[in-house]
Amino acid sequence: MIRIIGGKYKGKRLKKVPGDVVRPMPDKLKESLFNILQDDVRGSVFLDGFAGTGSVGIEALSRGAERAVFIEEYYPAVKVIKMNIEKCDVKDQVRIMHKEFNRAVIQLSRQKAKFDLIFLDPPYKLLEERNPLKVINKREILAEGGKIILRRFYKTKFAAKFFNLQRQVTLGDDTLAFYI
Repeated sequence: MIRIIGGKYKGKRLKKVPGDVVRPMPDKLKESLFNILQDDVRGSVFLDGFAGTGSVGIEALSRGAERAVFIEEYYPAVKVIKMNIEKCDVKDQVRIMHKEFNRAVIQLSRQKAKFDLIFLDPPYKLLEERNPLKVINKREILAEGGKIILRRFYKTKFAAKFFNLQRQVTLGDDTLAFYI
């Protein structure tokens, strides 16, 4: 079960993506994330990259984010994001991009989009092949003073290169790395 754990939509149950392609964020990890970000979320423009069910971006909206953009390539997940957005009645505050992550970031950059908070939850294998922070840096979509949060498998070796690691939290098999 996926649910919103705080804010305006607290307690709302969200749909899951069928199968095991999408890895939902456990409540405990989501709670840790938003406890750390609590002062940064209100009024922010939030990017939920590799969005899956959309639960992290919807959680940000529930806690006062002004707008959220969801990037997801996997079509069954895009359908679930749309249903979850409908369920929470936040469609006026969101944009869903059914695209590969790098292509979506390039498009957002051309549209001069800037994000205060960028949350990335890529497939764990992807981090072994490429660095999603590279395109964010090159396309300059992180607003001044913004943060990037990357969820990864705790054993994955990852070098951000383009941003400074501010903080790291590990819970179970997951690590949340906060970059500025």
